[in-house]
Amino acid sequence: MTEEQIKPKTKIRQIKISETELDKLKNETAEYKSGWQRARADYENLLRETEIKRKEYLDWSRAQILEEFIPIYDNFKKAFSVEFGEIDQKTENWKKGIEYIMKQFRSVLANNNIEEIKTVGEKFDANLHEAVSEEEGQNGEESGIILKEIEAGYLMNGKIIKVAKVITSK
Repeated sequence: MTEEQIKPKTKIRQIKISETELDKLKNETAEYKSGWQRARADYENLLRETEIKRKEYLDWSRAQILEEFIPIYDNFKKAFSVEFGEIDQKTENWKKGIEYIMKQFRSVLANNNIEEIKTVGEKFDANLHEAVSEEEGQNGEESGIILKEIEAGYLMNGKIIKVAKVITSK
């Protein structure tokens, strides 16, 4: 390339500006930069907030679905607790099948951070338990000890999703 081909076709004009105009331009530039930085920070905060809200919504949705399975699990536990007397091979196989299904349910609940609220033998806690009745304790339990569980209660990630219904000692 020749020197003429390299030279720009338009000439660059130098503009002279006063110190006050230069300061004004510097201030405007600083304001634009500051505004851009605030907008970028706001956008990053929005992304973080959106991610947190999305996780909360997913947790809430998961809890809603799992809450529908809890009564089924409770019914399996009740069916499994029935005493049969003499058990033949068919009944024994049925019992093993129900036990396996219960283990699967328990595993699904545990994998989703759902745990049963401890009841029998525990001190009554109004935050976790609902007393449906009071009875005299047979073993001299002090007042407020849970004697029987009527319905199981559950926690998900430490939050109550279903209180336990219990019978307490007088």
